[in-house]
Amino acid sequence: MQTYDVIIVGSGPCGLAAGIEAAKAGLSHLILEMGSLTESIRQYPRRMRFFSTAENIEIGGLPFAISDVKAGRDEALQYYRKAAAYYHLNFKLFQEVWEVHKEGDLFTVTTKAGDHFYARKVIMATGYFTRPRWLNIPGEDLPHVSHYYDEPFKYSFTNVVIIGGSNSTVEAALELYRHDVNITVVHRGDDFRSTVKYWLVPDVKNRVKEGKIKTAFDSCVTQINEKSVTINNLKTGEETELPADFVLILTGYIPDAELLRRCGIELDPVTQVPTFNKETFETTVPGLYVCGTVMAGIFTEKVFIENGREHAQAIIDHIVGREVHKVAELIQRI
Repeated sequence: MQTYDVIIVGSGPCGLAAGIEAAKAGLSHLILEMGSLTESIRQYPRRMRFFSTAENIEIGGLPFAISDVKAGRDEALQYYRKAAAYYHLNFKLFQEVWEVHKEGDLFTVTTKAGDHFYARKVIMATGYFTRPRWLNIPGEDLPHVSHYYDEPFKYSFTNVVIIGGSNSTVEAALELYRHDVNITVVHRGDDFRSTVKYWLVPDVKNRVKEGKIKTAFDSCVTQINEKSVTINNLKTGEETELPADFVLILTGYIPDAELLRRCGIELDPVTQVPTFNKETFETTVPGLYVCGTVMAGIFTEKVFIENGREHAQAIIDHIVGREVHKVAELIQRI
């Protein structure tokens, strides 16, 4: 029975950063990932560019050298893959963790397939991108409905309804419009969210003004049908039916709260934020840590790669017993 010093659950940028810090500290480690390496980034829209500059999403002290200021999806996938190879990180991919159980000083990490791995410490870095926010409306599980957007060509010359009002909605709407898609955005608010990337705002507002991207603000979708959606105006109560060959529900994602509970982590019943030490990121289970966006609960906009990568150093500092790297920004955010 091999026992690792640290098992890290999740191979996103924050999980990789934790693996790098463990390797640098001379700790034996294993990274368990439910999908491919950096699975969440692999599922991003193919032409997406990060909000943060490339230098702000670097890990392990390795320069992220690109010709532009902001990296795209493919560049990030290449960078994180090379970082993992450079530090000889130890992986087992396509291993979905089901639960973490502690007995004495030893953790048993059990996968959904029934495999068991053992460690003295465990770091949960599972992020949130695998768990969409479901609207729980009729028709949400129909085959032409998706909570993810990848690329525009599938949708050319069709009617697409996008539900949402944040960055993902605006980026998808603009790209789809430029590929001959008839777009309608349905959003509960009276405008797009104020957090939309500033350089996208003039573009999308002008397209709306021209009528090239249609909007139904102050509205919600109450039912999805095979070729249409039913929307309700939240101010007037008026009900309308819109044609929809495809429906994209881009309303965000949340961490897997049930997985965290199965690991013994206490969660706030309303916000789903785990109980953890704001300096060391250790949960109420001694030796079990949270790292990256998984610690944000429903407030996923508060933790991202740029600040989440710092958690790894603080956690490993605490594990090896040295002075803990301060991540003051996070303490103020959550």
